[in-house]
Amino acid sequence: QVQLVESGGGLVQPGGSLRLSCAASGSIFSINAMGWYRQAPGKERELVATITSDGSTNYADSVKGRFTISRDNAMNTVYLQMNSLKPEDTAVYYCNAAIKPSYRYGIYLNYWGQGTQVTVSS
Repeated sequence: QVQLVESGGGLVQPGGSLRLSCAASGSIFSINAMGWYRQAPGKERELVATITSDGSTNYADSVKGRFTISRDNAMNTVYLQMNSLKPEDTAVYYCNAAIKPSYRYGIYLNYWGQGTQVTVSS
């Protein structure tokens, strides 16, 4: 079994910063892309940022220049540094990872974390 556990969410004032972490654990042979998605009330889940195993990154236009995604491959962990936060960044943030649980798998399986709430409000 594979688990993704997020941490670091909370309440922050506009202009503030938060750092989210997501650690993958369990039966893991290899991890390909990892990323963060978010879902605000009444809206669909949307991509925030992704990072490949070799460090290539991709960001939603709405967070470019404010958010930075990174990963520690040795720790199977992905991070999201969020700066200059705005009220419209308020959402539940979900970690996502493409993982092969063992060498027997020919493809990567898609896993999600349970989500962590980020609220930006004064």
